[in-house]
Amino acid sequence: MTNFLSLKGKRALITSGTRGARSATVRLFEELGARVLTTARSKPPEMSESQFVAVDLTHAEGCASVAAAVRERLSGVDVMVHMLGGSSAPAGGYTVLDDEEWRKELEMNLMPAVRLDRELVPEMEARGSGVVIHVTSIQRELPLAEATTAYAAAKAALSTYSKSLSKQVSPKGVRVVRVSPGWIETESSVALAQRLADKQGVSVEQGKQMIMDSLGGVPIGRPSKPEEVANLIAFLASDRAGAITGAEYVIDGGTVPTV
Repeated sequence: MTNFLSLKGKRALITSGTRGARSATVRLFEELGARVLTTARSKPPEMSESQFVAVDLTHAEGCASVAAAVRERLSGVDVMVHMLGGSSAPAGGYTVLDDEEWRKELEMNLMPAVRLDRELVPEMEARGSGVVIHVTSIQRELPLAEATTAYAAAKAALSTYSKSLSKQVSPKGVRVVRVSPGWIETESSVALAQRLADKQGVSVEQGKQMIMDSLGGVPIGRPSKPEEVANLIAFLASDRAGAITGAEYVIDGGTVPTV
């Protein structure tokens, strides 16, 4: 057994891998020897055409085109990491969430994983091996009623779906694991902290503290770093985690206050 983590020879699909923890995961997988295909609506300049598919995964057609690209460019996939997620819903609680807002949250945070799994997991089953990692969120159990109701509900649905999928496909050699991040210090989250700080006339560090306070506190005193999330995902994708399936791994600095 080697004394280092390796993904050498693994073919990996990582959705939405252009920013934050997502791009950190793409970089780490490549450093560890994986062949990576990633997606987003537009290609960043630093990415090559061969490793990227420009696509909107919130539509069934986009998911089908990514599955076709996986077969064409990688001849199949060993690891799928579903990282696409986010929310554009307005603040204001449940009364401002009309049917269209609910549809958008589900199409962003649940359905891409469902559709891509349906396309590609049967090939893993037929081969007798594979890893599927669904990135959920602590919001599924710690929703902010004013702002994240629909997002949290969609992530909760993804988590439940993931557990069900694991029970069906794990006996056939396909592991299904969930990673549940809390607040991650990405470019966008730091920009939010800056906006809050500017509004209150305080420092950006105090702006970060305001975000942590809104979550009920982060015991380690800081958000997770993108690289830390990537490290967890890479371990779970590796052969070193060969007995792990059906489980959820929380990386939130202790934010969730319950067992």
